[in-house]
Amino acid sequence: MSNNANDKEIIKELRTITKDKESWKENIDYVALKLNDDYSNAIKAKALWIIGEMGLKYPEEIEPYVNDIAAYLEDDDSKLRERSTNAIGRIGRADKDLIIDQLGTLMKMKDDESENVRHAFIWACENIAVNAPELFCEKLDIFYEMISDSEDKVRIEAPEMFRVVGKRKPNCVKPYLERLEYVAENDENQTVRIHSAGAIRITKKALKEL
Repeated sequence: MSNNANDKEIIKELRTITKDKESWKENIDYVALKLNDDYSNAIKAKALWIIGEMGLKYPEEIEPYVNDIAAYLEDDDSKLRERSTNAIGRIGRADKDLIIDQLGTLMKMKDDESENVRHAFIWACENIAVNAPELFCEKLDIFYEMISDSEDKVRIEAPEMFRVVGKRKPNCVKPYLERLEYVAENDENQTVRIHSAGAIRITKKALKEL
């Protein structure tokens, strides 16, 4: 495990790379190297975040590292699970085929003990669903149930999945419209109501255009 001063130096380097998007392609190997056990969790967390963003832009170049990234979905550290979940979402948005083997593990994150991981799970699925909504048509029950999560940040994000899928595959969301309308009218959380209403509006508009 690296020492504190060294950690700060590496995190500073990683921040510089994050800001300099022109250098991303040539730095993928350097960042991916930070995912091994020689580095602290703070460095790994930073590296996972950047490599996910790199993967959105350069999915082919990230392909060799997808298994290394996904391994952190099952890490003991909730921050690393969260960042790994985010990264899989970004890479999957660029190319669903790169993460299709990881989808089963990703779906388990819905039950994670950390609210941040559950929130990241929904956000990652939304990312993937932008270009591959068909992967989630049979899984929408999960997101409907998450509208009743114990934590507000998770509840607020859950209806957004119906908006993303509803825009592209409105027939998948159609069976949920009545239930979403109930949420939009009755949920105690204003943002949950607003997001549910938005999902309904987008889906109905897409249904009309079909």
